[in-house]
Amino acid sequence: MRKRIGYVLGSMSLGLAIVLAGCGANAGTGTADSPTAVESTTSTPAASGENTSTDNADPQETVDLTISAAASLTDAMKEIETNYELAHPYIELNFNFGASGALQQQIEQGAPADIFVSAATKNMNALVDENLIASADQKNLLQNSLVAIVPADGTNAVTSEKDLTSDSIKTVAIGIPESVPAGTYAKEALTNAKLWDQLEDKLVQGKDVRQVLQYVETGNADAGFVYKTDALTSDQVKIAFEVDQNSYTPAKYPIGIIEGTKHRTEAEQFYTYLQTPEVLDIFTKYGFSIPE
Repeated sequence: MRKRIGYVLGSMSLGLAIVLAGCGANAGTGTADSPTAVESTTSTPAASGENTSTDNADPQETVDLTISAAASLTDAMKEIETNYELAHPYIELNFNFGASGALQQQIEQGAPADIFVSAATKNMNALVDENLIASADQKNLLQNSLVAIVPADGTNAVTSEKDLTSDSIKTVAIGIPESVPAGTYAKEALTNAKLWDQLEDKLVQGKDVRQVLQYVETGNADAGFVYKTDALTSDQVKIAFEVDQNSYTPAKYPIGIIEGTKHRTEAEQFYTYLQTPEVLDIFTKYGFSIPE
């Protein structure tokens, strides 16, 4: 009897061992029908290509705005650029500085631009007349004044236009009158003083007001006519005298939105921003005056 019981127990133990071995094999390998296999192949929304709400929020694309601006605005606009881009990280301002007449021609010829800031009303008016800027999309922003400058270490005594006729003054720099507003104003002032013909042989013409400033800074000209704002940017020149404002057309700076801009909303926002009190304070710091 004990022998029989031992035999039965031995058989049961052997069977149990076989069953356990089979379960162990299934747990280790798994099949497509097993719970383990199902868990390992279940797709998540990201894996199956479905977007979550975060994926749907695309980052805002950067908008490049091109501003064609008179060269005399360079320093003020650089400060404004830094402030604006910090507050509007999706906007990149690209400035095209030059003589207002040259910038006008570029816009007329289809050069890309979103905003134009001129140093003379005649250049803005020309673009309005050609329907390249709507009359309602432009206004006078700033005003400047014309001064005569000499090298900071110069010894020539220059206190008026008449002093420029002295034999000690060999060269006088002005902007090209046909394209540089500061040159136009200088020619008007010298003509009204009846000195244009007398000084014409001494004149050296610059492509914009910043080049005129450079001529005097480097000693390539003994005197020059620039805006007061330009003179204040350099310690290499000094103001000899301020030109009588009644002797030349007021140096107004109109701003306008280009009719063909591809970024109308952003251009309007920057156009408005340039007229805010905090920005006008920056212009004033650089020597501009604000029209009433």
